[in-house]
Amino acid sequence: MDALEAAEKLNGCQYREEGSRELFKAMEAAGLVAVFGASDDLAEFRGAVDDEIGAYEGASIAVTADGLPENDCRERDCPYYIKTLENAKKIDVKWDVNGYSWYIETEIPHVPFTVYEDEETYCRGIVFKLSDAA
Repeated sequence: MDALEAAEKLNGCQYREEGSRELFKAMEAAGLVAVFGASDDLAEFRGAVDDEIGAYEGASIAVTADGLPENDCRERDCPYYIKTLENAKKIDVKWDVNGYSWYIETEIPHVPFTVYEDEETYCRGIVFKLSDAA
């Protein structure tokens, strides 16, 4: 499976029905990550990364080829954490943009997909290969 195939399977899905357990397991095996918005305050990561990040009214989220960086220091100004962030790529999670409740974009090579809520566009999500976040 590649990012295009995964995005095609996610494209057109309904909010709260964004892919199956089997799809996300296959994406994990292929090193792929899907990112999409949920509710009014979450960025969901599924596949090779399985997590959710608070993104109320939008956020810029760091990601590396190892996944989402964790701050083991528990302090924002920890030099080790800051160094990790300097080498990370950013995923921008935007709220209420271009007719979407959530709009995900990044400089990481990716393939977009659209999530709907009933007939309305809800989220522009992305699929990318985690190793491309290096």
